[in-house]
Amino acid sequence: MTKIKIMGKINDFISKHYQKIVFFLLIAIFFNTCGNPTKKLDKRVDVLSEKIDSLERVTVTKTDLTVEGLKSEKRMIQSTDRKMLDVTRQTEIDKEIESLTK
Repeated sequence: MTKIKIMGKINDFISKHYQKIVFFLLIAIFFNTCGNPTKKLDKRVDVLSEKIDSLERVTVTKTDLTVEGLKSEKRMIQSTDRKMLDVTRQTEIDKEIESLTK
């Protein structure tokens, strides 16, 4: 048989049974994805669980929050262009941070 006759038979078969082939492939893909969870997803879940566990072990105190708030206020002051009043506030912030961290 020639290649043309074989291709013609294949095309006839596909056009005749197109819906059945597509339905079978969809069912096969559905069962494959539902039954086999990917390893990448399991790894991601494990990593996220470890991060959550490590966050639960960290205790944050009120002084830690005030120190971080003062640091962010100082960064905000440094990012603006005002100079005179802000320099004194920056030194006050530094003193407060030093007293809280001791």
